[in-house]
Amino acid sequence: MSTKTLEQVENQFETFQILNEEGEVVNEAAMPNLSDEQLQEMMRRMVYTRIWDQRAISLNRQGRLGFYAPVAGQEASMLGSQFALDKEDWILPGYRDVPQIVFHGLPLHQAFLWSRGHFAGSQFPDGLNVLFPQIIIGAQIIQTAGVALGLKRKNKNNIAITYTGDGGASQGDFYEGMNFAGAYNAPAVFIVQNNRFAISTPVEKQSAAKTIAQKAVAAGIEGIQVDGMDILAVYAATTEARERALAGEGPTLIETMTYRYGPHTMAGDDPTRYRSSDLDDEWTKKDPLVRFRKFLEKKNLWTEEKENETVEQAKEDIKAAMKEADAAPKQKVTDLISFMFEDLPHNLREQMEEYTAKESK
Repeated sequence: MSTKTLEQVENQFETFQILNEEGEVVNEAAMPNLSDEQLQEMMRRMVYTRIWDQRAISLNRQGRLGFYAPVAGQEASMLGSQFALDKEDWILPGYRDVPQIVFHGLPLHQAFLWSRGHFAGSQFPDGLNVLFPQIIIGAQIIQTAGVALGLKRKNKNNIAITYTGDGGASQGDFYEGMNFAGAYNAPAVFIVQNNRFAISTPVEKQSAAKTIAQKAVAAGIEGIQVDGMDILAVYAATTEARERALAGEGPTLIETMTYRYGPHTMAGDDPTRYRSSDLDDEWTKKDPLVRFRKFLEKKNLWTEEKENETVEQAKEDIKAAMKEADAAPKQKVTDLISFMFEDLPHNLREQMEEYTAKESK
């Protein structure tokens, strides 16, 4: 009986898709109501982010950027979901989710400073509803439940959205955060970007569950599995989840089936040690940019000229942002001490005096 019940639950979570790999609409009823300009902007953002990603990898190898987690392959999952948000919604990102917060309003040069570990990279502009990228796996899930509950208590007509990978769905914080949000009916959206590998551990070895989406059942919230290489499907699923949250219908767990083409991070990971070339080839055929480009070209909404303009704009913006990041004052030990407390305790006052003297020489 229990096995039959489990199968019934698992079979409810079929992958939601609008565009197939050839850019053909396979779910007309689910097509979101987007203008031609909005469709073009979606493509522009994905192309822009792919160029940014390539340049960031190069800058990292040159020693000009610090920590960097490649995003190529996950653009539809990241940007399709962010495109569904209001500017007053809150984003609580993981360390790979920098594109979402840049398109939410974070200046690009600050993203580069954050990568370098510079304190100015986390001094976000006033009015930007974003927390800095979380390094601790899954911690942002619990934080999102808290932010969402705060929005509810203040009667704000907005949501809190967060992102983690499939590895994050194996953390205790993942279950605790969803359970809390569900219990208090908080306006939260939890996105798990299932790129199939938690660093090197395949998703099949992380959990006996057939899908991550079905884990929503235990928390008593809605869950959906989405083709994460299909930007329209991701946008539509996030839009519906947001509308449900604002209507007081509770949180949603969205599992996006996606793939990262590069390493987990640029800190020495070698994906060839745990991923086969056949698997890489399989997912390359699902490239979100190729798929959406085909769709737009059939509608005469995208051209090689538009693509080249976007590429050149991205290169110019990155060059200018790096120049601005390079011009930031070098951080000092006294800067870091001064940010910790409004009134420094005795031990830090001593350190402040010590390093102030050293830095004045």
